[in-house]
Parts: sequence; structure tokens; C-alpha cells
Amino acid sequence: MKLEPFVRVDETPFSASRDEVVSMRGVPARTCRNGIGLNELDYESVVFRFQDCGRLEEITMPAPVVHIGNVSVPFSALSSFVRANDPSAFERAGFLVSPLFGLAFDPAEAFWVTALAAHCLDSWRAI
Repeated sequence: MKLEPFVRVDETPFSASRDEVVSMRGVPARTCRNGIGLNELDYESVVFRFQDCGRLEEITMPAPVVHIGNVSVPFSALSSFVRANDPSAFERAGFLVSPLFGLAFDPAEAFWVTALAAHCLDSWRAI
């Protein structure tokens, strides 16, 4: 995962609409509304979650390594990296959430990392 916090994941900007994601990636393998009311486009290797208004909230993908700027962090070291570098990090529902790096992940679920849009951090704090 190449992460530019709150701006883009790999080639997908957080400003992308649902239609733009479908245009870039094609028809998803599955679509659904998840348990927290976000609309998912599931491409199996990446999941995009949108609000009803079409605003992109989250991008989740397997990330054996997360590249943030010039730093490459293996998933196995991501928890300690976040704790050492983001004093605002917090835990919710089994996830470690980093407001500084704009990501959330369950350290026990190898490789799956969720990149967050800045506007959804308050939702994570409220869990």
C-alpha cells in the first residue's frame, strides 16, 4: 500500500467518487451496505467504502508493507511504528487507529489495512 495520508492510496485519491472508482476499476465482484451504513465496492483485493452522498470514507486492502512517504513499514512492525510515531493513536473495536497516518488496522488480522479519509476520524473516535 502506497499511502499519502488523507490524500490517496496507491492511485486512488480520496476525492474519487463511486462512479470514478468503477470507471477506473470496472464492475466490483460484490457490492453491499455494511453494518455501519457505508456502501461497499468489493474488488476482492481492495474494498472501497462510501457514504450515501458518494463521499469516499475508507479504502481497505491487504498491505504486507505500508509505504508512507519515504518510509516502508512491514505489517509485522506497523503496530509498533504507529505507537512510536503517533501519540494521538487510539484503539477501537480491536483496531489500532492512527490519526497522524490516516489508517486503521487489526494487528491480529495479518495484512489488512484501512486507509481513512480525514472526515471519518470522528466516527472512529465515537465507536
